[in-house]
Amino acid sequence: MTDTLEALLREIRACRLCRESPTGAPLPHEPRPVVTGSRTARILIAGQAPGTRVHASGLPFDDRSGDRLRDWLGVSRDEFYDPQRFAIAPMGFCFPGYDAKGSDLPPRRECAPAWRARLMAAMPQIELVLTVGQYAQAWHLGTLRRKGVTETVGDWKAIFAASERPRLLPLPHPSWRNTAWLKKNPWFEKDLLPVLQEEVKART
Repeated sequence: MTDTLEALLREIRACRLCRESPTGAPLPHEPRPVVTGSRTARILIAGQAPGTRVHASGLPFDDRSGDRLRDWLGVSRDEFYDPQRFAIAPMGFCFPGYDAKGSDLPPRRECAPAWRARLMAAMPQIELVLTVGQYAQAWHLGTLRRKGVTETVGDWKAIFAASERPRLLPLPHPSWRNTAWLKKNPWFEKDLLPVLQEEVKART
């Protein structure tokens, strides 16, 4: 039986798998799962994992990356945080902590196997999934994924055409660390973003 979305979101937000039944080392701090969804949102933003600012605020993409992502989508902050318009579900719901170099660790390995299929099944109305970064692309694109993020995003037209419901659009992570990538790949802003904004406008 499909989960009711409201009950499932409550269950996710109370999740402590990465502390109580971890795969590898436990999460080094208290979990704070960050996820939004509704039974009317037609767009799912599938990101990576919250950073420290999002961990503190509980708002997904509540940082400079979120500012850039909202610019890409062509939506206001209020529109972005309207769960009736957008569902936002990272591959790992909690901030994963830092590695030895001070960079964010990958999404926790417990999250996707435990929750992803159930969450997608509870939102059958989703028409468009924006796969942000390599982890979301690995899960959602399957055989449509290419070797790396650049090749995957570069083949966005074929991926979008090959997917049906939901349609799939791969995006790079909007981190400001990727500014050099955007300069090296001007086709992203020239060709992909206008299509992205049209698709978002049609569904919000």
